Amino acid sequence: LLGPGYRFHTEVVGTGTLVGDVWNGDLWLRGFGDPTLASSDLEALAAEVASWGIRRVDGAVVADESWFDARRTGPGWRRGFYLFESPPLSALVVDRGRYRGRTSPAPALAAGSLLRQSLEAAGVAVRGRTRTGVLTTSGLPLARDVSEPLADVVRFMGRESDNYTAETLVKQLGAVYAGRGSTAAGTRVVRSALAEAGIPLAGVRLADGSGLSGLDRLTAAAVVALLEAGFAAGELRDAFLQSLAVAGVDGTLEDRLRARPARGQVIAKTGTTRLASALSGFVRDRYVFAVIQNGRPISTYWARLAQDRFATALAAAG
Repeated sequence: LLGPGYRFHTEVVGTGTLVGDVWNGDLWLRGFGDPTLASSDLEALAAEVASWGIRRVDGAVVADESWFDARRTGPGWRRGFYLFESPPLSALVVDRGRYRGRTSPAPALAAGSLLRQSLEAAGVAVRGRTRTGVLTTSGLPLARDVSEPLADVVRFMGRESDNYTAETLVKQLGAVYAGRGSTAAGTRVVRSALAEAGIPLAGVRLADGSGLSGLDRLTAAAVVALLEAGFAAGELRDAFLQSLAVAGVDGTLEDRLRARPARGQVIAKTGTTRLASALSGFVRDRYVFAVIQNGRPISTYWARLAQDRFATALAAAG
């Protein structure tokens, strides 16, 4: 829906007036869901603010994360997933939520504090205390950051099986196409897109973006149809295929399927929780497959062994 060239953006907006080298008002750091936002990006934003000739801010840095809702986890997540499998979900997260050596439960406030530090390092003193808020008035755009293209973001997400990026993308779909940056809104957008693509959705339930939720339900038929649709998706095909890990080479398959004939021939997405294990993808342009195993709990070792034997048999089939 967004396209491989889509870029997230983050902006600094000033509310107030510039008198000499003093900004009389607040600086708003507004997040729009960029999962890749880093401290270096804030440093660039701060330098851009300083380029206006601003040397002092009489107000505060105010962090605005209202592009997404306030829910920090996906529905149906185990308690232990919070902060460990994914940083808190927010439209404004810097360095994947890491702040002062730990994952902050208040990522937007941490982002605002980091921007303040960057501003001061750039020679802009900020008088007020950093806080969070929602910008409801117009202001002066002072600085803007844009991410790498979505194709690059999705490549990292898929190959490394990154839960946080997946959850952020679902909320982004909800914000852009349903007017609400929530997981529920985003999964409705995803389901609609899947239906339009002809994916069989009988028995399928989408609760979150990452697959961590115990409420999710998928079928092998739906996954195979999705893979076939991605393979046939024209301008999306390359980005789609490049998001899959390469057997024995990189991502979550770097240490699996390392021997011929599977090595370098199988490209696939892994999935692992204590209740399910999956491997789905392609044996290059010859086969498409999906293996989904369930258990309470499931043996990750034996599940992966079976998956790897299956993929190896397909690679050997010629």
